[in-house]
Amino acid sequence: MNQARAAILQRLRQGRPADFAVPESDFTVVRQRNWSLEERIERFQQKIESVQGQVHRVAEDHWIPVLIRLLAEHQINNLLLSENKAPAQALREQWHEDLPSLLSYQQPLEAWKETLFNQVDAALTSCRGGIAETGSLILWPDADEPRLMSLVPPVHFVLLQAKQIYATFDEVLREQAWVEQGLPTNALLISGPSKTADIEQTLAYGVHGPKALIVLLLE
Repeated sequence: MNQARAAILQRLRQGRPADFAVPESDFTVVRQRNWSLEERIERFQQKIESVQGQVHRVAEDHWIPVLIRLLAEHQINNLLLSENKAPAQALREQWHEDLPSLLSYQQPLEAWKETLFNQVDAALTSCRGGIAETGSLILWPDADEPRLMSLVPPVHFVLLQAKQIYATFDEVLREQAWVEQGLPTNALLISGPSKTADIEQTLAYGVHGPKALIVLLLE
């Protein structure tokens, strides 16, 4: 078996063009993007809106009224969010009974899977930053904000600090010290609502995940 494999590889090498070279990987080329904060914000917004994501630039202390308005516009009846993270706690303190119901993970998934998949309208999560070059959000799911919060509800709201928009993914790795402090077991890079294409290359959104991705960019 090893001899046959070696023979196949030898024939492949002999048939390879002389000028063949292994292409450079994006992960081996460190790109320096000396963009200002405003340039990073504009590039991030342009990229994510080009794939039907939404970005709403709001004052850091005014995001809750904006969220309430967006919930009404999208006819959201309930919102799934964290129990313990600071933004979620601030939201709960300002909530009242005339607004959509607030939900949270208070039991194992198996006990309320049907509710999550069939009755939850939207979810609100935090994130670890954004990437201007690709228009991506960086989520780091944990027990308080499980991965399904960003994958199952039809509408996904994300809180993003403007100062946490990085130029490139390489910059994220360096600035947040992922390698030194330990890589996450389940990091997510989200670049717009879920989408897929059929054999005729017709692009469809929301087929296997959120139909809408709405970023509240806190400045």
